[in-house]
Amino acid sequence: MQFGIFSVSDVTTDPTTGRTPDDTERVRDMLTIARHADEAGLDVFATGEHHNPPFVASSPTTMLGYLAGVTKQITLSTATTLITTNDPVRLAEEYAMLQVISGGRMDLMMGRGNTGPVYPWFGQDIRNGIPLAVENYALLRRLWTEDVVDWEGKFRTPLQGFTSTPRPLDGVPPFVWHGSIRSPEIAEQAAYYGDGFLHNNIFWPVHHTRQMVRYYRQRFEHYGHGRADQAIVGLGGQAFMRKRSQDAWDEFRPYFDNAPVYGHGPSMEDFTQQTPLTVGSPQQVIDRYASFVDEVGYYQRQLFLVDHAGLPLKTVLEQIDLLAGEVVPELRKIVEAKRPADDVPLNPPSHAQRVATARAAGEVVATHVGDTADPYTGTVAEGTRPAASQEARA
Repeated sequence: MQFGIFSVSDVTTDPTTGRTPDDTERVRDMLTIARHADEAGLDVFATGEHHNPPFVASSPTTMLGYLAGVTKQITLSTATTLITTNDPVRLAEEYAMLQVISGGRMDLMMGRGNTGPVYPWFGQDIRNGIPLAVENYALLRRLWTEDVVDWEGKFRTPLQGFTSTPRPLDGVPPFVWHGSIRSPEIAEQAAYYGDGFLHNNIFWPVHHTRQMVRYYRQRFEHYGHGRADQAIVGLGGQAFMRKRSQDAWDEFRPYFDNAPVYGHGPSMEDFTQQTPLTVGSPQQVIDRYASFVDEVGYYQRQLFLVDHAGLPLKTVLEQIDLLAGEVVPELRKIVEAKRPADDVPLNPPSHAQRVATARAAGEVVATHVGDTADPYTGTVAEGTRPAASQEARA
């Protein structure tokens, strides 16, 4: 299983000092957090996408492109890519470019977001949220898998003889997750294409998460992509840790009570009981998150929100060290021991695995700078690109 962190990029006043970082400081702190996660040995860093205060992550590919050059191992992802309000042509170009720059060390999660006003800001109607997600993603896939696209739909101007550039690395598009917390239509979409499904359940009880994941697994099997237990699943999470549980509660309480996303609502006691938020010792986080595999089946990615609610940078880096040093090694052993069969994917598919699968199926031909090329020097191993109008299904 992969373990990592995600950021919603909120700019929030520290309730213990009254200090509020400006946008520049918050962006730079996110870069520091991502680099620290890489150095600590976590598997994934993911950023959300927002276009309104108090959030700063308006350009995920800019941030992730920079991080591709200054990190070594970590997978770079989005916690949300707005499939409804972004032009799929632009998404095809930007994420193929990120794929090339990172050498395939990336993926992305499609979502509709949680900010209603974003729709008119980008010329769309929120009442079309689900149809936009379905149509835009169908076009995005074609732009990645066909060299020349003729297309006409409901929500954008037609395309005639259009080629998106750059072409996906080695002819294989990035791996895509579909994120939803309450819409079975999005779980259905993920299952239809055989993509991953991430339930960011940070505000939801486990029984709701279990229902959504079960539905996705059933539909994944229905569409012939494999058994239900072979579907690619991810979950969200939140934790705040100190060596002593009471110290964690005392330190985090003012941040919880004043956080814009859940402050002044349920008590921290109620919230930690009803959602995955775990405040306490590293062992308590291990015990809590080890139980989720029993609820939803073996899953491939667990992300934690650790940098929100005005927490100072020093504290966030300490949380990453506790997560990477004490929680993840033990949690990984416990969870992976529960994997039901060797043919259930251990992790989400890597770029190299997807290239190998596509080649074995004869779905990529011709040669170009390949999957083992250094993205900065251009040193070439073997690579491929798709034939015109041929979909590379991995």
